[in-house]
Amino acid sequence: MKISMKKYLKMLALVAFFGSLNACTKFVDYNPQEEFKTTDQDYLKSESDYRTMEISCYTPLQWINQAVPIGDIATDNAVAGGENASDVIPLQQIDDYTTTPVNGQLTEIWQSAYEGVNRANYLIQYKATNPAGDKIDFAGKDALYGEVNFLRAYYYFTLVKMFGDVPLFTDKRLSLTDSKSLKRAPKADVYKQIEADLTAAIAVLPPSQIQKGRITKYTAQALLGKVYLYQNKFDAAATMLDNVINANAFSLVQNFGNIFLLSGENGTESVFEIQYSNASPYYNWGGATRGQGNYAIQQCGIRGLSGTSDYAPGWSTNLPTKDLANAYAAGDQRKNITVLDIDAYKTANPQFNISYQVAPYKNTGLYNQKYLPRKGQTSGQVELNYLNNFRIIRYSDVLLMAAEAFTKGTTVNETKAKTYLNLVRRRAFLDNAHDITSTGTALYDAILAERRLELAMEGERFFDLVRTGKAASVLGANFKVGKHEVFPIPQTEVEISGLTQNPGY
Repeated sequence: MKISMKKYLKMLALVAFFGSLNACTKFVDYNPQEEFKTTDQDYLKSESDYRTMEISCYTPLQWINQAVPIGDIATDNAVAGGENASDVIPLQQIDDYTTTPVNGQLTEIWQSAYEGVNRANYLIQYKATNPAGDKIDFAGKDALYGEVNFLRAYYYFTLVKMFGDVPLFTDKRLSLTDSKSLKRAPKADVYKQIEADLTAAIAVLPPSQIQKGRITKYTAQALLGKVYLYQNKFDAAATMLDNVINANAFSLVQNFGNIFLLSGENGTESVFEIQYSNASPYYNWGGATRGQGNYAIQQCGIRGLSGTSDYAPGWSTNLPTKDLANAYAAGDQRKNITVLDIDAYKTANPQFNISYQVAPYKNTGLYNQKYLPRKGQTSGQVELNYLNNFRIIRYSDVLLMAAEAFTKGTTVNETKAKTYLNLVRRRAFLDNAHDITSTGTALYDAILAERRLELAMEGERFFDLVRTGKAASVLGANFKVGKHEVFPIPQTEVEISGLTQNPGY
């Protein structure tokens, strides 16, 4: 029987959870011999062992869950919201630009990304031979390692774009002793390793996978193009992203709203999605983001909502701003898919007896429609078990990144840039009357504006503003140049590992 990747990830979460319970039992009924029952020598004995451990490298993708809402809350796209000023303080700090090194959400992202690096490193360490010194060969092993290299690159990309210079290690799994000797590597070195990992992945990955959610050659090319763009390597970015476009492996979904429905997951526009599942009743409030389901879905729901068959209630966090809503032109179908005006929704549906609680804090009257909690999509503890995938790289993102790269490279191709940009706009307006015809700086600015409209509430806005140097002018006086381009290094890492802190924190 084939097991879907979503269910596989859920099973691994269960194994980890019940394994931890078993460890507690062993601690109580201590037998010294048990310490030596299983060692590294017993790992990676078969193809099945390699494949199971490879899936474990995917799991921390789910745990860096809060990087998506942070990417909008830190900008003019969204506010933290919540019950009051003390609700989810880490997000309130980010929203108010009062972030400190003691921030639970940032610490979770740091630790989860490095857990992913550690898992990938362990497999890479034993690529040639397993811990016992045996060579285990099997069909598809190189492609398996392509996925592992991609995942390590993605974890490091998350770290470098959020924190700047970060510890870089690639040769083995990190031990506690090792962590105390690590120093922060320059961003350039981290990016060089990311590029090397993605280049290696592209060389061995297949163009498609039977199992939805697995990394393909085109996923790696798209991420490498993005990595180049973040470093202003525009020529390399244009070439790499054009590889994805010219492959004809993806297409824009005609109805924008369908992308974010359950039926739209892993569709023709999906280049990379983080898979979530609600296949189990397991839940643990002590690890809310630890792969039980997509925690961010519950966050952005409408408080006390009842009387509708569409949506389930939530916590009124990550609320879109009126500034974002007003940025959409008349006729742009993306507006009503991106932001839900709850008052307008109630008025338009008099057949329902809709009631709800006005968001208690930083109310905008708007909600994140792309990821609103919907009825029937949870199991077990409903607040932790939403199955919605995060759409991390969509084909429209690839088109817009390519358009940007073609306007900024040494060999400018504005014709191609406008072609890619207007493909996205024609889907948005369902016509070609809104095509962009401008050139030069006006064209570049139009592309960046389109990224905001197309990718709003998907976690891209903050990083786009920073990498293009527009954060200070857009975000205003709260954004301090030389400080807020990155987030603080978690205080625990400063204290335990002796890492230097980012300036200003």
